[in-house]
Amino acid sequence: MLELRDVSFSADGKEILKDINLVIEDEKFVVVTGPNGGGKSTLARVIAGIEKPDCGQILLDGEDITAWGITKRANSGISFAFQQPVRFKGVTVKDLVSLASGRKLSTEKACEYLSEVGLCAKDYIDREINSSLSGGELKRIEIATVMARKTKLTLFDEPEAGIDLWSFKNLIDVFERMHREIKGSILIISHQERILDIADEIVVISGGRISQVGPKEAVLPEIFRPDACCKYFKEV
Repeated sequence: MLELRDVSFSADGKEILKDINLVIEDEKFVVVTGPNGGGKSTLARVIAGIEKPDCGQILLDGEDITAWGITKRANSGISFAFQQPVRFKGVTVKDLVSLASGRKLSTEKACEYLSEVGLCAKDYIDREINSSLSGGELKRIEIATVMARKTKLTLFDEPEAGIDLWSFKNLIDVFERMHREIKGSILIISHQERILDIADEIVVISGGRISQVGPKEAVLPEIFRPDACCKYFKEV
């Protein structure tokens, strides 16, 4: 279980997160949504350890991890998939998937992860993670590495960015399989209705504050009301 207690974060003199209190239970699929600039991506980066909160506490299974860096959090079971995946010149796709899994994978096993995200494994397994790959290809490879890690908590920052429509349909299937098979918690930053629709819980952040949190059955009808843009998506 991950818990945030009174977490605030500022940058360049602007308060981006304000007194965030949030609990992510084990094996839950949670989607964070809200207006652009509302603090969604910052929240994910604070949880991952990329950014340090100004105040408040972050606890993982009851242990205070507020002061932990990104590496220690990763080793403790927190994965983070960037909105714009990183390129690694000289590293092959197989190398990256094996590194993510924490063990030496056979070509066959690495190919299984690539197939899961809709890539023809034989065309990608020996390619370098460099500029020859498109943004959509990189995103799917990154998701394959996250699947290989099988971590306690997986964070995705707008995973649909740069993904074509066909791939997006497959992405939904990937998330549903991850939820069933990995048995870890998933937290996704997204505006996409189809991703919101497969969540267990939805968190709405606006103006750096949580304006609503609850099961999708309760939150979705409120989000899609005609006046929802005023109540939930007004930037402060």
